[in-house]
Amino acid sequence: MAVVALTKETNEYKKGFQAGTSIGVGYFPIALTFGLLAKTSGLTLYETVFMSLAVFAGASQYISLSLIAFGTGTLEIILTTFIVNIRHFLMATALNEKVEEDSLVKKLLYSFGITDETFSVAATQEGTVTTGFMFGLITVSYSSWVLFSGVGFLIGASLPKTLQESMGVALYAMFIGLLVPSMKKSMKVVFLASLSALFNSIFTFGKLLSPGWAIVTATILSAVIVESAEGLKKRQRGIRDEA
Repeated sequence: MAVVALTKETNEYKKGFQAGTSIGVGYFPIALTFGLLAKTSGLTLYETVFMSLAVFAGASQYISLSLIAFGTGTLEIILTTFIVNIRHFLMATALNEKVEEDSLVKKLLYSFGITDETFSVAATQEGTVTTGFMFGLITVSYSSWVLFSGVGFLIGASLPKTLQESMGVALYAMFIGLLVPSMKKSMKVVFLASLSALFNSIFTFGKLLSPGWAIVTATILSAVIVESAEGLKKRQRGIRDEA
């Protein structure tokens, strides 16, 4: 029985690994760019690789680079990262209903590897998702992210100094590239981005808050306003429907 169980788990691991291959390939350019920008932001190779090992969250890591460039304090970076990654609570809760029952330790281990991409792959699987599948899925995606972060740093280190310094612009270009497609799909995102930019400008240029706290406060404040307006709109629509 033990041999049969081990064989089944190995097969599930292979299935997860194969399913995650596309994620690993997709992470290649993003992780490479992160490593490159980390070098131009002043991080060492050790710090770059360790951030990918310990955080494993692309958006948060990119934002952290921006905050580090501003000279932001540790607390602001932690809070900003928490806000950006708060959606992971929802993803983990939804995925917990789909994965097989297993020990808490194993669930804690593979839950660290839940990203937008790994969640999407796991959530779209038919039937119950096994622990072996989750570990296979996360192994390939996690390894790709960490490995290519280091490779990107090494490539950045080989670039001429002037080009390294100019690469800081690429960080803002990437954020714009991530934001614009979402803004095209939803007016809610447009309002959220616009409010965040407005509040951040007021807090920063008015010297009311430091750059780090300005980003944190602007994000929270704009999110509360947009969600409150969305909730009010739904309630009014419900009242009209009842009438």
